[in-house]
Order: sequence, then C-alpha cells, then structure tokens
Amino acid sequence: MDFALSAEDRAFAERLRAFFTTEIPAGIRERLARGEDATREDIVTSQRILNANKLAVPNWPVEWGGQDWTPVQRHLWSEEMALAHVPGPLVFNTAMIGPVIATFGSQEIKERFLPATANLDIWWAQGFSEPNAGSDLASLRTTAVRDGDEYVVNGQKTWTTLAQYADWIFCLVRTDPTAQKQRGISMLLIDLRSPGVTVRPIELIDGGREVNEVFFDNVRVPADQLVGEENRGWTFAKFLLGNERTSNAGLGIIKTRISRLKRLSGPLLDEQPLLRARLARLEAETMALEMSVLRTLARESSLPKGQPDPGSSVLKLRGSQLQQDASELLVDVLGPEALPYRDTAADLPEGAADAMPRYFNWRKATIYAGSSEVQRSIIAKSILSF
Repeated sequence: MDFALSAEDRAFAERLRAFFTTEIPAGIRERLARGEDATREDIVTSQRILNANKLAVPNWPVEWGGQDWTPVQRHLWSEEMALAHVPGPLVFNTAMIGPVIATFGSQEIKERFLPATANLDIWWAQGFSEPNAGSDLASLRTTAVRDGDEYVVNGQKTWTTLAQYADWIFCLVRTDPTAQKQRGISMLLIDLRSPGVTVRPIELIDGGREVNEVFFDNVRVPADQLVGEENRGWTFAKFLLGNERTSNAGLGIIKTRISRLKRLSGPLLDEQPLLRARLARLEAETMALEMSVLRTLARESSLPKGQPDPGSSVLKLRGSQLQQDASELLVDVLGPEALPYRDTAADLPEGAADAMPRYFNWRKATIYAGSSEVQRSIIAKSILSF
C-alpha cells in the first residue's frame, strides 16, 4: 500500500482544515488546545455544525448522512479534526450505536433513531460492562424478560461514560438465561428517563466524574426497541467493538500530545538525549500505528457486511499503550509543574493544567473497549491461529 498522500488527498485535507478552523467556534477550539475538557454544550454545538455540513458521520451509509469517502479520506477527516482541536462527534452515537442500527436495525428503528443520533438530538450511553462482567463481557447478568409488548429489565451497568449527560442507553441484556453465555444476549435501546432507571456517578482517581453506575429496577422497555433479532446481541456487540477499537487507536489524541510535547520541551531536547530519544520513538511508533490503521481501513470493503476485522484489536492494543506513553512523557517533561490539578488558582504554564489528570485518566486506555489481555487473546486466536 502506498502511504504517500496524492495531490487530491492533500487538497481534501486542506479543505477540511479550513472548515474546522473557521466554522467551529474559536472559543471551543482554544479551550481544547489549552487542555480543558469539552463541555456538553461544546460537543453538541460542534457536532450539529458538522452534521449540517455532512461531516458528522462519514462512516455511515450515504442515505443516512454518510460520505462516499475512501479510507484515507476518513482518516484525514479524523486527523485534521483532532489537530484543529475540534471536539470529535460523540463516539457513542457516531462510531458505536449508529453503525449498528444502520447495519442491523429495522427500517422503523433506522428512521426513528439515525437522524437524531447524527445530530446529537439524542445523547447515547453505552451499557455493556457490569460489576462482574467487564473483560469477560459475555458473563453479563442484566436480564430482560418479555412481558407482552415489553421487556422488563433488571440489573446494573457500570463504567458508563458520560451517562450523566445521556438521554438513551444501548444495552446488552440477557434474554435467554438457559443459553450459554453469548447465545442468550440481546441489544435493547432504553430511554434513561424511564421509571426505575437510576444513574449514579463514580469519582475517578483524576478527580473527574465521567463514568457512572446505571441501575435498572423493573424498567419496562417497548419490544420494538430491540435491535435486530432476539438473542443475536453478541453479534452486534462484536461489530460495535470492532468499530470502537479502530477509533480507539487514538491517533489524533497521540499526535496532538506529541505536538504539545515538542513545544514544551524546548531546550530540554538539546540538553537531554534520553528525552529526545523517547520523543523520537513515540513519534515513530505513532507513524507505524497510522500505517496499520490505514491498512485495516483498506480491508473493510473486502469483509462480509457486519463482520469485524480482528486487526482492529492490534490497533486498540498498540494505540492505548501509546496514549499512555504520551501522557507519561508529558508529565516527565513538565516535572513538578505537572503536579497541580486544573482547579488550582495558580497561573500554570501551558500543558500543566491537564497533565496529571490526563496521566491518571489514560490508565483506563488499556482496559476499556476490551482490555489489552483480551486483545492479545483475539490476536492469538483470530490472526495468529494459536
């Protein structure tokens, strides 16, 4: 595969860059460039601008707002957006449940949810992990019992990212308790305003509260909010996680962190050869990851519809490690200046406000969307045939 960009692709990237740096409010991009977290309003504002210009869901079918782009163009879209410090479209909507509904949902489900999902009129949360079913997701215990035209849902989900903002949640539930593990799982779409739903925040080591516990106590869910066929939820989950692992390579995150490291290192790069070597290695490994992302995306068209590429596990495994390496290197470069948190009243230098919180927060990168151990098992079985 030729990794040099064509003249057409370079022009494509330049058009995107011009759009992102002129159409997305400067205040939003400046806050993200300083290391601040995007607010709910920032994300909604940005995604609606992107959606109005058909730039929110390029990976979706064209009839639902997607773009007939090449894998390279999709990659450039993601990269230019990150480098311009534009809040990315909400991943739960655009890279997770949206493609699942577009691929497996009924026409009624598509018409009801896809336009609102693309425009962020619905903010989705992911209801997969449970207290005793994280890496071994197939052990989940949340049940959905059919009662006429409804399912009655009972159980608990945990580590539910940004559920405090969410309107709906897509859940894996056990609909056949007699079936072995994966065979009795279905996917339901649940309105978080339904009676019996409780969302409770979890405070993290970085001081933030981006994840939550979600409890379901006899929650009644209309049966027409089932995605696809009953007991086929595991197939949909594998498809979703394959998409998620590709995006979780985190190339844009790593590249913006490398750019920041170069700015902040300054004279240190001349004075400390070990630091220079660490930064060079991080940049080279990021370039290698980018090539692997492009190879994986190029294979998409040759795979049967709905089948995940096991190569996405390689991207998740390597990308999550490089995200952690980048966050660790930034703390090392800043030294004691990295210690204050973003709520301090001190006048902090660039990069210090979020260095330590990001370092702590990105410890999760090798756990979410399938831990590194799980990815190695997938790679061993599906790619290396061990």
